[in-house]
Amino acid sequence: MMKTSGYRISPTEVEEVLCPARLVGERAAFGVGQPPLGRAIPVIASVHNCTAALDTDVLLDQCHLHMPAYMVPAGFEPIPRPLPLDPNGAINRKLLSTGSLECRLQD
Repeated sequence: MMKTSGYRISPTEVEEVLCPARLVGERAAFGVGQPPLGRAIPVIASVHNCTAALDTDVLLDQCHLHMPAYMVPAGFEPIPRPLPLDPNGAINRKLLSTGSLECRLQD
């Protein structure tokens, strides 16, 4: 759970809104510190169709249509390959939320 603007949000709630759009493959939402709001919500996503670019404007439009304003991600970071997994096979959010993109892509 993350807390932003006084609201508790599950990362899964944010990720599920992106699924029907079929614009991203794997996705991971997480909270990062942003003092006035508590947490900002960035999303890291693999591109659904590897030959296409991730259209962040369309993704933000989808979020604004289907989410309250406090849940809309602060931004999207596309990566060209599958997201890293932890030993249990789940997306490694901890690794994604720290370090540079090169660190995020290491398994």
